Amino acid sequence: EELRKKIENVPFIDTFDLRFKNYEKRPVPSSQAVMFCLMDVSGSMDQATKDIAKRFYVLLYLFLTRTYENVDVVFIRHHTQAKEVDEHEFFYSQETGGTIVSSALKLMDEIVKERYPVGQWNIYAAQASDGDNWADDSPRCRDLLVNKLLPNCQYYSYIEITRRSHQTLWHEYEKLTDEFPNFAMKNIRSVEDIFPVFRELFQKETA
Repeated sequence: EELRKKIENVPFIDTFDLRFKNYEKRPVPSSQAVMFCLMDVSGSMDQATKDIAKRFYVLLYLFLTRTYENVDVVFIRHHTQAKEVDEHEFFYSQETGGTIVSSALKLMDEIVKERYPVGQWNIYAAQASDGDNWADDSPRCRDLLVNKLLPNCQYYSYIEITRRSHQTLWHEYEKLTDEFPNFAMKNIRSVEDIFPVFRELFQKETA
């Protein structure tokens, strides 16, 4: 499996004890979870940015496989439109164009409703972006999280991989952090940030 092979490309993985305590927020006595990987693949996302996102997904996958017996992974790529893809296409195919982030959130909601009943599955999501989005789409993203996704998610993490100033998507998402304890967001500026950011994002869920 490609995702497992990518563990070898995460040099700090051996130094990180992923055997955390079980999550406090498990709503059902279920040993299965689904991990949604959402990634912006628009023209503004260069390969270095995508590589950082990939390493973050590997950590999350390892984390969940230590907690649940069965972990499904759903890959959703988006630019102006979202698409569910296989692992190879998610990590390696190239796209161009603008960014409409809400397309990915809508698709995730559809897939949850079709395939992952919330009473039977523990739902996790990790969204990676460089922060670019159509300005009028960012409030729509916040609304989708509030009304559709966060009520059904165990945990939703957003990582913004950029050295630039934050844009509308970050500012809309910031409004959610106090209201939703199952939502967390962090800025990653370089590959060295991945491990500490991952640990900070998930430590409160495992305390």
